Amino acid sequence: MTSRLLSAKATIPGLLLVIALAVPAMLLGKAVPLLGGAVFGMLLGLLCRAFLKPAASCKPGIQFASKQLLQYSIVGLGFSLPLHQVVSTGLKSLPISLVTLAVAFGVALIAGHLLRIPEKLKVLIGAGTAICGGSAIAAITPVLEPDEHDMTYALSTIFMFNVVAVVIFPILGKMLGMSDAGFGLWAGTAINDTSSVVAAGYAWSSAAGEYATIVKLTRAMMIVPVTLAIAMIWQRNKPGGSMRRVIPWFIILFVLASAINEFLPAGVTLAIQHVAPFLVIGALTGVGLSTDFERLKRAGARPLLLGLVVWVSVAASSLAMQHLTGAL
Repeated sequence: MTSRLLSAKATIPGLLLVIALAVPAMLLGKAVPLLGGAVFGMLLGLLCRAFLKPAASCKPGIQFASKQLLQYSIVGLGFSLPLHQVVSTGLKSLPISLVTLAVAFGVALIAGHLLRIPEKLKVLIGAGTAICGGSAIAAITPVLEPDEHDMTYALSTIFMFNVVAVVIFPILGKMLGMSDAGFGLWAGTAINDTSSVVAAGYAWSSAAGEYATIVKLTRAMMIVPVTLAIAMIWQRNKPGGSMRRVIPWFIILFVLASAINEFLPAGVTLAIQHVAPFLVIGALTGVGLSTDFERLKRAGARPLLLGLVVWVSVAASSLAMQHLTGAL
């Protein structure tokens, strides 16, 4: 018990630093929702690491934020995905979501091999593009256990293409003569982050925005099977891997949170839905504080090129599937 108290006490300086950066990041995210608080948290963490050099006493708290806090935040996000709504309204998009998922991982692995991208970074970029950007990367990180620098590179790549998508998707949709439902389906299956899906959808029309959001919720549920699959593959190939670790506890709680969402008092659910995004911001702030710019520079532009190739492949496969199924 004493050792646990001492360990908890050691995290306080670092957690205070994380909170000090996460609060303004949250406010900036509300002011610029296209980027969101998670991106600002990571950026502020990177800037603090680069220019202020946090003291060694902050390291335990920063590590706690970038690892354990990340898992808690994923559980909290489960309360934003009521199962009944996703199941009843998202089945139409499921075939397209499955195809784009397969395309994202397939292209990430093949193109990543050709570009000589590290194995874990390939998986992070594939998952972030296939499912829901930062949330997917955050979910598989505790299982994959990548280097903090790989996670930062993957997040940076994903968020950059989110911003690009919000601008060019409505333009391309007009050129293709898409319907409200068709554009909503395309945005929901091919744009990564929820805020960017909503921004692009509602830039097209209210109907497209509503449909895109529902499709996005269905796609986000892919976090569960994908994380479990990655856990099984990774633990099987890892020396000393145990079956107990194959099913991450936070994924089980994520599913339970989603299942009991509708049975909780509205006030409780609302409170959790406000806290969970802040936990994500804090976790990614910790990731930023753990990242070394010099190591990012040495990685070069190849991960960015991989992100572009995977993103374009997902967008194109979504359009192809809509054309084949007559959903356009």
